[in-house]
Order: sequence, then structure tokens, then C-alpha cells
Amino acid sequence: MINEISALSASSTDGILKSTSTTRYSAGTPDLNGTEAAAQVSFSDAMAEVSQSAIDRIKQGEATSIAGVDGQASVQQVVEAVMSAEQTLQTAIAIRDKVVTAYQEISRMTI
Repeated sequence: MINEISALSASSTDGILKSTSTTRYSAGTPDLNGTEAAAQVSFSDAMAEVSQSAIDRIKQGEATSIAGVDGQASVQQVVEAVMSAEQTLQTAIAIRDKVVTAYQEISRMTI
């Protein structure tokens, strides 16, 4: 499953994420004096970064579980890693559901 997610992430740089809109948001706190421009990050770059960190966290949970089976990690470490991976997966699923719902609403709009 992890390899499938990684493959999706790798293929998305060629297609889906590159073709998304260039919506930008400001990273960091805005400068009220106007002396320094805020860094601009594209929405697709932010989503790619979030998905990569989710993949890394799930891989870490999987590796800790394997280390626990081998006796190299304590039960507490295994439980913490698995719970973190589970929370990450649930968050990713919730985001996916919101994106699908938004797409469906947009596709139902009349032009």
C-alpha cells in the first residue's frame, strides 16, 4: 500500500498536481510595514508537501512495527508510531473526501 501511495505521489508531479491552478497563499506572518514581501507557495506545492509528510509518517509507523516484532523497539514506541500513522491516514482520507465533494459540487454547476 505504501508503494502505491509513493507511486501516486511520484506520478502526480507529472500530471495532476502540475496542472492544478496557481492559487497562492502567504507563508508566514504578513509584514505590516511593507518592507518585506511574503513568500508565495502554490497550492499544489503545499499539497505535495503534506502528502509526502503523510507518506513518511506512515512508513515510519510501519518500520517501527517491524522493529517491534524483531524486539528492537518497545511496545510503547510501537503503539505511538502506529497511532500516529493511523491519525495521519484518517486525516488524509478526510482531506480526500473533502476534495472529492468539492469536485462533485463544481461538476454539478451550470455554465
